[in-house]
Amino acid sequence: MKKIGILHGKERSFPDAFVERVNSKNIEGIVAEPVKIDKVIQGVSSGYAVIIDRISQDVPFYRAFLKNAALCGTAVINNPFWWSADEKFFNNCLSTKINIPVPKTVILPSRELPVDTTGDSFSNLAYPLDWEGIFNYVGFPAYMKPFAGGGWKSVYKLNDQHDFFDKHGETGELVMMLQEEIIFEEYYRCYCIGGKYVRIMPYEPRNVHALRYVADFKPSEEKLQLMTDIVLRINHYLGYDFNTVELALRDGVPYAIDFCNPAPDAERTSVGEENFEWVVETAATFAIEKAQAQIDGADNLTWGEYIKRSAAKQPLF
Repeated sequence: MKKIGILHGKERSFPDAFVERVNSKNIEGIVAEPVKIDKVIQGVSSGYAVIIDRISQDVPFYRAFLKNAALCGTAVINNPFWWSADEKFFNNCLSTKINIPVPKTVILPSRELPVDTTGDSFSNLAYPLDWEGIFNYVGFPAYMKPFAGGGWKSVYKLNDQHDFFDKHGETGELVMMLQEEIIFEEYYRCYCIGGKYVRIMPYEPRNVHALRYVADFKPSEEKLQLMTDIVLRINHYLGYDFNTVELALRDGVPYAIDFCNPAPDAERTSVGEENFEWVVETAATFAIEKAQAQIDGADNLTWGEYIKRSAAKQPLF
């Protein structure tokens, strides 16, 4: 019997529906359940053929458990080794090399010194930074956000350089990105599961959280295909099995704004009933595919094109 597990925190609607959906399909030799951990021993199998990870970004113990499980043959969704290395600024950098439009973005050193460092630790850093060059490149209005993490935490909209210095002073030891604001006509949040299943959802980030999926953008077939191609290209290069990509359309051009969401919101009350049904059904279908293809003791992880081409010393495109 191959077990499919889902590792989650306080969320309930998606994990419960996912387990129920997999089991309702009555696939011989496959069963789904919430992951149960009573001990983690080095080099010992977790007992799961597939695990969908919804919480390890917040629980380091779980991330270590998943890496050990993957080493022993579990197909972890998403790859915990890549997720540990991944961050938003690198993703933007990669996008500039694979012809994905992204906002002009720079990374900034933390406002306060990290713990266990002194000014001498930053002898390679110019002081002051070339603020004029940075501001001329990005422009205003702009957004400032952490280079890693998510959930709209510590995100600032900035109107000018005085606003920047005021808000940057609040960021402590966070490493921040300063990013061009894309004034968009349309905005979409796009689920991508398995590197092949895509759902493009109209989304209005300017609304309060509960109403962000209440948007009436109506993309043409041509625009849908363009966005689908971008979503697939991003996820193929990053290697994510389960992710969302946010696209802002300015003058008809889709800009990838936020595309590092390996545990994206799948709450029924947030995404709406139709989108929730698609996520549950598609995640169940893909998890079953992964379980059927899983080989005990082998590497059953998904590795993105960036890693695979780097290992083979091939150009990105």
